[in-house]
Amino acid sequence: MARNQIPGSVRIHTGDGNEWRYDVIKKAAKFYGCNRSDAVAFACEDIDTLVRAACRVLERDDLTLEQRQEIAETLSTRAVTFDVVTSISVKTKSEM
Repeated sequence: MARNQIPGSVRIHTGDGNEWRYDVIKKAAKFYGCNRSDAVAFACEDIDTLVRAACRVLERDDLTLEQRQEIAETLSTRAVTFDVVTSISVKTKSEM
């Protein structure tokens, strides 16, 4: 996106059943030690790195299938699910 096409602000709707979003954004701001806007940006940037790192761990050949499945279950969240059978797959909430 060209610099002149970047909006001056972005809204996150927190009404109509989405009140939980405000709470998790505040939690992220506390975790990162910054304001809510920066926390959202940091979390968005970090998720790609964290998912790729988790996949690298799950692809290690020194782990048993049972260990991989346990790690996948531990790392899975409401929005990201790691499934291990004989290959690794990642699903986002929108793909479920």
